[in-house]
This record gives sequence, C-alpha cells and structure tokens, in this order.
Amino acid sequence: MIDNYTKIAKTNLKKLYEALPADLAENLPARQDGDQFIFETFGETCWITPQEIKIGEGGHPSVLEILISLYALHAKPEQPLLQPFKSYKDFPDSMPYVAAFSSHTEQLLAPHASTIEASVSQIKGGLKGEDAPAEVSGDFSFLVYPLPKIALCYIFYEADEDFPASCTCLFSNNAGLFLPVDALADVGEYTSRKIMEIIRA
Repeated sequence: MIDNYTKIAKTNLKKLYEALPADLAENLPARQDGDQFIFETFGETCWITPQEIKIGEGGHPSVLEILISLYALHAKPEQPLLQPFKSYKDFPDSMPYVAAFSSHTEQLLAPHASTIEASVSQIKGGLKGEDAPAEVSGDFSFLVYPLPKIALCYIFYEADEDFPASCTCLFSNNAGLFLPVDALADVGEYTSRKIMEIIRA
C-alpha cells in the first residue's frame, strides 16, 4: 500500500518529468541511463525514474523519497559552496523547525559522541564523507554528503566534569539553493539517523 509520503513523491516526479530539464543529470549531478538518473544519496545508490524513486535495496523511510524528489525539482547548475558553514537557524524562514532540527539532528547524536568518534572512518565511508576543514573547532568533527550538493559538518565536544557531550550540525553555505528550508531540516534528521545505523552495525 502506498503511503502519503510516497504519493507526494510521485506527484513531484510527475511534475519533474512533465518538463524534464535537459541538464538535470549535470545539475544533480547523476549518471543518466535513458530516463533514469542514478546517484549516491544518504550512503546508498538512488534511482530516479518516471515511476518511482528507489534507494538501495529498499526498506528506507518513504520521507526520503520526498527529499530526493524535491532535490531533483530544485536542481541548479550552481556548485556547492562549502564555507562559511551555516547554522540551520540562519536559513530564512527556519524558525518553525529549529527546535525539531536540534532535537532530531544534534541532540540525537550527542549522547553517543564517544562511539561516534571511534566510528568516524566508517561514517565517512558510508556517507561520502571527509575530514572537516582544519579551522573547524570541537574535540572532533567531520563532513558528510547526504546529497551530492549538500554537505553537513558535524562538530562534537566530549563530555567533561562540567558539561555533557554536545553535537552541532552545520550546513554547506548555499545548501538552501538546493532544497526548501523544511526539507533541509529533514536532511539533517535522516543523516543523523544514518549515522546511528552505522555506529550500531
């Protein structure tokens, strides 16, 4: 049975394919195979087709289909601008979603900082990640790319005798070009969920 998220994604696909941009493959970027577009997202291979969005072997939350369909609808030729990194609250119109972003993206991971630090190599391997720039502060940090043109910089401070562990998640500077602000919050949440999957594997 198709749920409401999948129905929304299919509506977005219909809109996309009714006026398919000639440069979509370049703008995602993706490999084009006929009317399919194939690229890596949230650590898995994704196929966009006129009928559906398929991610890996399936079993993913259907909200990811909406995020990917929106990413395709907002595909632009601009390249990602990494720095200066941007806090979620600094994106226009983000205020209604800031508390949920903090809870579902940052606070979700903070108690697991030590385990995450021990698993940074696996996390970077699973989410097309890399080292954070040298000037980024924190006890440890890293970059991941849940979508090809959107990077997230995770910065962790370990617990000490005065403060509990903390996590800050920052976006690549122009991430707002490639998704609406509410969808960016979901990208943070589902990237953090993916990190939790990796450290529990």
